[in-house]
Amino acid sequence: MRQPRGDHRGILDPARLRRELRFRRHLPDPALRPWVEHYWLVDWALTTPFTQQVVPHPAVNVVFRRDAAGPETAEVAGVGRTLFTVTLADAGAVSGIQFRPGGFRPFWRRPVSGLTDRHVPLDTDPAAARAARSVGAAPRCDGTDDERCRALDAFLLAWAPRPDPATAEAVALAEAIRTDRSVLRVDDLARRHDLSVRRLQRLFLDHVGVGPKWVIRRYRLLEAIEQAAAGMPDWATLAADLGYSDQAHLARDFAAVTGRTPTGYARSLR
Repeated sequence: MRQPRGDHRGILDPARLRRELRFRRHLPDPALRPWVEHYWLVDWALTTPFTQQVVPHPAVNVVFRRDAAGPETAEVAGVGRTLFTVTLADAGAVSGIQFRPGGFRPFWRRPVSGLTDRHVPLDTDPAAARAARSVGAAPRCDGTDDERCRALDAFLLAWAPRPDPATAEAVALAEAIRTDRSVLRVDDLARRHDLSVRRLQRLFLDHVGVGPKWVIRRYRLLEAIEQAAAGMPDWATLAADLGYSDQAHLARDFAAVTGRTPTGYARSLR
């Protein structure tokens, strides 16, 4: 992988975000790529408050944030199962790390399900605190993109992740769900990979933080959001392709998470 992901999956009204904020992604050091999806950097200088909504991926994020002249904060954001809303004002910056689904387990070293729907200050984790001390400080939100990315690399490498076969397996299975739209059922995924459904569920809860059924449904919903942003698709065909029983099922799932119908969301972007 030579470039970070270029899609907008999960970002509601991505064109507006890019008009109001400086948002970009960068790849981590090659040694970290088995676990880290990308770094995401955001800077803003606003005259009026800006509210952004995001449908979370099944991924853990570590977020370093500075608002105006206030102190920097650092936290671990577990997998969020509901719509994430943030309001930004004045000036500030974020240096974020998005881990691959399942990829945070070697850093956290305990079940990732304990982080689901939670935001935890980073200094509560002893290994993270040691990593920050070893590189002199936690990564800052100022400096050039290269400087910020190098600081994130140094911090994560000093955190000393511990590879294990179960993590590699969980990451590969989550990637299979994301990239293969024919994966629509947990029992089918288990059968394809010669696993029991129970072991698959335990593996996902331990490493990803949520069950495989939730991951399948979330990735299909993210695909529907991306398709809606690209234009007005044939909703009945898209619903069938994504494994929904019918168009109404897709509309209910879409509205339950985003607060808008698929058609309403697509029209709002036009």
